[in-house]
This record gives sequence, structure tokens and C-alpha cells, in this order.
Amino acid sequence: MSDLIDLDPILPKVTPKEYRQALGRFATGIAVITIMTENGPIGMTVNSFASVSLNPPLVLWSPDKSSKRYEAFMNAKHFAVHVLSDEQKDVCDGFARNAFAFSDFPHESNQHGVPLLKGCVAIFECRQYQCLDGGDHTIILGEVEQARYKKANSLIFAHGSFSQTTNAQLDHAQ
Repeated sequence: MSDLIDLDPILPKVTPKEYRQALGRFATGIAVITIMTENGPIGMTVNSFASVSLNPPLVLWSPDKSSKRYEAFMNAKHFAVHVLSDEQKDVCDGFARNAFAFSDFPHESNQHGVPLLKGCVAIFECRQYQCLDGGDHTIILGEVEQARYKKANSLIFAHGSFSQTTNAQLDHAQ
């Protein structure tokens, strides 16, 4: 007998709690999105980041419409996506709590003034390409203008806790 829940379409609609618990089974990387505003730089920790297209190079991420940072990110013409290393849980926690946590973490700015955090596994510098309604979130598509990466372990979130990729996995990465 399978451990999977019967996916009979006659069952009642999924509850938000069940939906969130099911999504938690999908391991995701952790990223910090940064922008420059007229009031200075801000950042936000997310796990809603994905690639969309190779040509043109597009990525997406999805801010919650109820977030206090939402309007600033919607108005930003440029942003950077920072894929965090397994040594950057403090960066994850810092930007989850505080949009202005830059004084705690080494960074520099790109030609658009967007802060670029140091020590990340990958950084994607993007221009806002398109925004789409996504229920209680907005899907922001970004055209990647610059991308860089390094060979390092990524910070991963699954089943309600943090983890990391292993060196064995890195040895096989191209």
C-alpha cells in the first residue's frame, strides 16, 4: 500500500494548511532579492525563485502582496537575486527580519545601484521584464543581464528546516 494520500478528485478542496505542508516537501534554495530605492537599499529573503527561459534569459520570483516591502519591489526597475551558500543562514535570517540588514553583511553596488551581497553561490542581476498576477502574490519576471556563480554548497529548505547540498554533489556539477 502506498504512503501517498489518495488524490481522488471527489475529495474536498485542499485547505491552506494541507497545501502549505505539501509544498514543504519540495526542497527549495534560499535567495535574497535586493533593490535600490529612493530611501536606500532593501532586501527580502525568498524561496520563490526559478528559472523560466534561456532565450531570453528569464527568472521569476514572487513577493507576497501583503508584505510591507511589496510596493518597493514592484516599483524597482532592476534587482539582484542572490542564491545563498550554506554558510549564509545569518543572511537569510537577517533579510527575513529586516529589509535594511545591509550593514550586517558585506556588499557592493552594481551600475544601477542595486546591492550585491558577497559570498553567495550565484548572483543574477536583472531588469524587471514583466509582472503577472498570482493570487496573493505577484510573479515578477526578470531578464538576466549578468550572472555569476561559484562552486560552493547551497542553503536548502525542505520539510520545515534548513539543509545543504554536499561536496559529493558539487564534484559532479558542471
